[in-house]
Amino acid sequence: MGLFTKPIKTLDDLFVHTLQDIYYAENQIVKNLPTMAEKASEPELKAAFQQHLTETEGQVRRLEQVFQMHGQPVKGATCQAMDGILAEAKDIISDCDDPEVCDAAMLSAAQAVEHYEITRYGSLIAYATQLGRADCASLLRQTLEEEKSADQKLTRIAEGCVNQHAA
Repeated sequence: MGLFTKPIKTLDDLFVHTLQDIYYAENQIVKNLPTMAEKASEPELKAAFQQHLTETEGQVRRLEQVFQMHGQPVKGATCQAMDGILAEAKDIISDCDDPEVCDAAMLSAAQAVEHYEITRYGSLIAYATQLGRADCASLLRQTLEEEKSADQKLTRIAEGCVNQHAA
């Protein structure tokens, strides 16, 4: 058990903890996307980061709604996985001398973030459904679809130009 967390004894506890985890993660993403957009040299990648920032801000608001609907205070719990993904991305990006290689590194890091989010939202939807919270599951499903779409867009950008330019 973490230092400032309560024990997870029920599926409801796990649902709330996972909400707190992804809420923290989404807020970290909101803090990091502007830097990534600024550093991106490929215009399509820069635009994708800027668009996803706006989308992520909406996802944070949607999570706040889920907390409220479920009768829980809105709060995050440190997500070590997201902290690790973002720290690794910063390290790799800081080591890149070539802007085109940096774009490829940032794109790869962004996809790692998306894949983490997709797993979290999939689990949250399953938990909410099992707990009889179709209302929460519906909001979470909207975000899951946005995350999948963002991942597909990043793949198209990688395959369409970024990886070729980096080579």
